[in-house]
Amino acid sequence: MKQNQNVGIFSIPVMVAALGYFVDIYDLLLFSFIRISSLKSFGLTQDQSASVGLHIISYQMTGLLLGGILWGVMGDKKGRLSVLFGSIIIYSVANIANGMVHTTTQYALCRFIAGIGLAGELGAGVTLVCELIDKEKRGYATSFIAGVGLTGAILAYFITRAFDWRICYYIGGGLGILLLLLRVSVFESGLFAHEKKEEVQHGNFLMFFNNRDRFKRYMLGLMIGLPTWYILGILIQLSDKFGKQFGIKDDISPGRVMVFMYIATSVADFLSGILSQVFKSRKKALYIYYVIMIVGVILYFTQYNGTSTGMIIICMIIGFGTGFWALFVTMAAEQFGTNLRATATTTTPNMVRGSLVLVAFLFEYLQKHTSFIASGAIVGVIVLSLGTIALLFTKETYGKDLDFHER
Repeated sequence: MKQNQNVGIFSIPVMVAALGYFVDIYDLLLFSFIRISSLKSFGLTQDQSASVGLHIISYQMTGLLLGGILWGVMGDKKGRLSVLFGSIIIYSVANIANGMVHTTTQYALCRFIAGIGLAGELGAGVTLVCELIDKEKRGYATSFIAGVGLTGAILAYFITRAFDWRICYYIGGGLGILLLLLRVSVFESGLFAHEKKEEVQHGNFLMFFNNRDRFKRYMLGLMIGLPTWYILGILIQLSDKFGKQFGIKDDISPGRVMVFMYIATSVADFLSGILSQVFKSRKKALYIYYVIMIVGVILYFTQYNGTSTGMIIICMIIGFGTGFWALFVTMAAEQFGTNLRATATTTTPNMVRGSLVLVAFLFEYLQKHTSFIASGAIVGVIVLSLGTIALLFTKETYGKDLDFHER
């Protein structure tokens, strides 16, 4: 088999993948910024919006989980481009419809469908780029994708400050349609085209579980990313409640904390690929980010009688530490053969996102037996320990030739 002619780091496929992730993050975090205002327009109180909002976000996460499997399998069976087109069409339609809802049931349904659409963006884009870019330069390309993509959170924050929540969803749908037009010029991976001729199974999700070595690779990849959504879904989303428990008298806006965190995360993701190239190792770069992340979490739980500014600075440190999303997804692509690569790269980040449901359940369960702060700290120790162990045992993938398949 032969790869396509290598493309540049700032080529159209890389730019399109980066903008796809930008749209992905914009919509993924949009609901967090407008949850209260949108549900208030339905007549719900702030207390009611918390429980209903959790219900709606659960629908979105369920859509991401199912969509991750759907698009991953399709990417390995039908091609990477089929996912890039299909996912953005579903996402765009769902977002435009989301701006027209008038009941919480309609709202949840639209978020579910949007979740399915969003699930294919990052995995398919990274898979395609990894197969088109020279193996010695993949880190640069995928870090560019993640770095640009994460700025979608910053745009979402300022858009929600300037427009009504319905307009925010229309803007998201419009961005998706524009991206769809850009994708017309993107070409398919040569590795996939040649792999289709091989007599092997393509996109069989069950293959991750019928072989011990594959199962180990897959689970280690999931656990490496696990701390990221504990930090975002628990520490950042509930930063106002944690702040009160820590004795911080200033008002803390989780949305404001989140946007500053994502500024730091975006910078870190740009740097992550460069570090992996300099060290010629994905794992060495990840060790650095894990140390920063763990230090940040320790500072988070020791900020008693602090200030809102201190909370933001600490969350930026944590955000910088979580800026390894590009490396995490790149390693998922490099761990598996061409006939399972899209499935692995698409399901892995969405499984990590979906893990927030289990993490939140554990967090709420522990509150029945201990304090709010202790519950958050215990969950943190668990997920950070699992991630560290997984990082220690996972295989180095820097410079790995992707011209192979899984049997």
